[in-house]
Amino acid sequence: MRMTRVDWFLLPILVAALAGIAFGAFLLAGFLGLGVVGLIIGVMALRIELEKDGAVSNVMTTSLYADQMKARENMTRAERAERHAESVTLLKWLFVAKVVSAGLIILGFGFFVLFQLG
Repeated sequence: MRMTRVDWFLLPILVAALAGIAFGAFLLAGFLGLGVVGLIIGVMALRIELEKDGAVSNVMTTSLYADQMKARENMTRAERAERHAESVTLLKWLFVAKVVSAGLIILGFGFFVLFQLG
């Protein structure tokens, strides 16, 4: 996972935003708030991973599945390679989001239970 110049420029902004949200959740609801923020990040990452190949689970989009399959079949080899490369890059960043989510969940709910029982 090689980071470009834009990634290095945006990384401190992303870290500061996440730290601000986590700190605000901690001030608002304590460790339970950190756990909830971790759950929200985890659910968003999971949903993005599920939808990486197209729309998922909606009754109104039954014809959309067929259209997506036709579009994939009509792709050139270069377009398929580009789509695969984008998917690999997305999954690498989603792994980072999942690790952050797991950390916030463990930290938030773990300390919540620890201090409630202690």
